[in-house]
Amino acid sequence: MKPFYITTPIYYPSDKLHIGHSYSTVSADAEARYKRLRGYDVMFLTGTDEHGQKIARLAEKKGITPQAYVDEIVAGVKELWKKLNISNDRFIRTTDDQHVKAVQKIFKQLYDQGDIYKHVYEGHYCTPCESFWGEHQLVDGKCPDCGRPVELAKEESYFFRLSKYQDQLVEYLESNPEFCSPQSRLNEMMNNFIKPGLEDLCVSRTTFDWGVPVTFDEGHVVYVWIDALSNYITALGYGSDDESDFAKYWPADVHLVGKEIVRFHTIIWPIMLMALGLPLPKKVFGHGWLLLDGGKMSKSKGNVVDPVVLCDRYGVDAIRYYLLREVPFGSDGIFNNEALFNRINSDLANDLGNLLSRTVAMTEKYFDGTIPAERESAPLDDELKTLAENVVKQYESDMDEMLFPNALTQVWQLISRANKYIDETMPWALAKDKAQKPRLAAVLYNLCEALRMTAILIEPAMPETNGKMLAQLGLSHQPWDALVWGKEETYSVTKGDALFPRIDIPAELARIEAETAAKAAAAQAEEAASNAEPIAPEIDFDTFCSLDLRAAKILSCEPVPKSKKLLKMQVDLGIETRQVVSGIAQWYKPDDLIGKTVAFVANLKPAKLCGVESQGMILAADHGDAARVLFLDSELKPGSTIR
Repeated sequence: MKPFYITTPIYYPSDKLHIGHSYSTVSADAEARYKRLRGYDVMFLTGTDEHGQKIARLAEKKGITPQAYVDEIVAGVKELWKKLNISNDRFIRTTDDQHVKAVQKIFKQLYDQGDIYKHVYEGHYCTPCESFWGEHQLVDGKCPDCGRPVELAKEESYFFRLSKYQDQLVEYLESNPEFCSPQSRLNEMMNNFIKPGLEDLCVSRTTFDWGVPVTFDEGHVVYVWIDALSNYITALGYGSDDESDFAKYWPADVHLVGKEIVRFHTIIWPIMLMALGLPLPKKVFGHGWLLLDGGKMSKSKGNVVDPVVLCDRYGVDAIRYYLLREVPFGSDGIFNNEALFNRINSDLANDLGNLLSRTVAMTEKYFDGTIPAERESAPLDDELKTLAENVVKQYESDMDEMLFPNALTQVWQLISRANKYIDETMPWALAKDKAQKPRLAAVLYNLCEALRMTAILIEPAMPETNGKMLAQLGLSHQPWDALVWGKEETYSVTKGDALFPRIDIPAELARIEAETAAKAAAAQAEEAASNAEPIAPEIDFDTFCSLDLRAAKILSCEPVPKSKKLLKMQVDLGIETRQVVSGIAQWYKPDDLIGKTVAFVANLKPAKLCGVESQGMILAADHGDAARVLFLDSELKPGSTIR
């Protein structure tokens, strides 16, 4: 069998998995299943990228070791892939011993041949993206990939000579335009990153130790991209005592990656392979993002779509079908609950489910479940047969190019035509005339054939539905070469449960809206609790009583010259007027405060702020990044004691 090697990007461990994380892996799984159906010897790889400063910081925040942190997350990733029926052949972790040893060999080889050298890095670093950026690459001073703030970093590091291989990479990409798809991704890489000039890449860190140790320089760990990208070959045994799988499956037929990491897979990874003297992968396919109603999913907004909840409520195959049918592969797509429900009701329950249900029910009603051999054909049958044969050809072409929505659209053309065929032939009318029994038998046989071929074609996208359909048709698993009209001599059907129950869309949308609001409130409360300062050490009552808290009325207010934060106020304490300075100018204008009664610390030792004396303090509370003054009832007399 011809080998076929497909990979997804190894998943970066996170506390919360959402449906966007599943999109790439479901797509790769559909392609892997399709290739197996076609008779290929498939190797489908997925896994987790577990090293780096971000992981170390998250683990420290939780008070556990990085290894314990990633072990917990990886268990959840594996469970999700199982839930989504992902058929990966291997799951690699970058903490695997074999991977670590192979990465150390790769790093040492590149160093020995002069492609890695020691230098001092000084510049900007984005921890979430694990990326270094030059000043000219920042966008409004922030990471160009994720838009988050960057931090200045200076440390001794090893660098990989990307610049040495720039001309070789350009020549390769221009000679092999099919290497990166879609074409727009390749154009972006060439124009924005490669042709302006490649900078050498920082490939080791010394400010943390959660990574693959550099064997020849204690204190250095291999920086994430040499570590992470190498997984595609270390998973095949490269650098181990047994490289037979590497010899069999490499080069990869396709790396399926999100558009945000195309740069690493079309620049750093090819140059690494060139430096190692290894063949380059045949294709890097950069798909778009799965967004939520046009925006990214966010835990704080309460709009994170949990794939486990979706699968449990609506069925795994329904979710897989929606992802593969609704999103134009290569472009950004939008996850929309109403669109999901419409797909389930229209495509799955009405078109496919009803076609199977009606066909099986009529076969049981008119022929006790077994279609007789005596059948009478008609020209209308040839139209259905010809369409089915054309659909198979176009489906094959689309799946070879990973155009999943196009391929499924082809299958639904066959389903729609079969439903129309029922209306045209009217089996219920044929059943009333005994002389028409052979014609009725032919009609039901043709419907069963259309359903059988449909079941084969949807297997990559909906493997569970494939089995359920074939079981009702009285068949076991069907190989690709069974996609020939007329292959089955007859059918003995068995009625089963509905493939996809219909959804009450208004009721379901109302339920989701209520749940989303509750989740948003809970997430905001959790965020507020996590950001809240800890309670100060206890004090006794006498200490508390030493504070003289009074109600004070603000008589006048003006900005402090040469300060953007300070306001100067005169406040009435009943027995006297005081001057107080407060750093609240960012959130309050003078007119907002004049005449208001506030909580005031009256016995605070005077201090000077920007040269202006402050004789007390107005109390305020933290509100996110802002402050809110504690206003009191305006009827309180100035100087009233606060107890």
